[in-house]
Amino acid sequence: MVYKHSKLIDRRSSRLVGVSSEPAYTRLQVDERRQQLLDAGARLFAERAYEEISMRQLAEAAGVSKPLLYHYFPSKIDLFKAAVAEKATELQQLIEPSGKGTPLDQLSRSLDAYLAWIEDNAHAWSKLMQSAANLPEARELVEGFRDQTMDLILVELTGDHQPPPALRTAIKGWLGYMDAAILDWTQARDLPRDKLRDLLVAAFEAALTAAQR
Repeated sequence: MVYKHSKLIDRRSSRLVGVSSEPAYTRLQVDERRQQLLDAGARLFAERAYEEISMRQLAEAAGVSKPLLYHYFPSKIDLFKAAVAEKATELQQLIEPSGKGTPLDQLSRSLDAYLAWIEDNAHAWSKLMQSAANLPEARELVEGFRDQTMDLILVELTGDHQPPPALRTAIKGWLGYMDAAILDWTQARDLPRDKLRDLLVAAFEAALTAAQR
């Protein structure tokens, strides 16, 4: 009987050892887990170009198994788009016009908030622009954010989502100029933020003047 009891203990011990040797993934609620994956993805996408990252690396960064990562995000591009969309929402809230002061005053304050965010996330922003140049899905995200920004500006200026074509074209062109100017600013790092803001406001005024001729 003692022998049998010892074997039983041994078998149980071996099972316990087997369980403890498996990866210990923390159990979280669905929303918490999804946010954990988004945060890990955002960090990794900010550090490396999209094409340099694998789902295995994303899973390791989040501390989860690959099957669990695939359960929440069926592909790398799905995680990338969700992570970028979350940051875009955060940024959109920062640059939302306050409704106080002239449209140019509001634009100046929104640009201050926008440039401050980019200054704090310069590497991530540069990586996003790099991905947008090579990845159609990333380009769509950038263009979608640009369209939302243009809509905010147009409504503030005209109260209308369908402004005159010249005004629409002028503002869209200014947004492209703004992206190029900010990319140069983040790379060269030799221009004060307030100087860049003033340049962007001046370019915006010039675009408006040209559109009204």
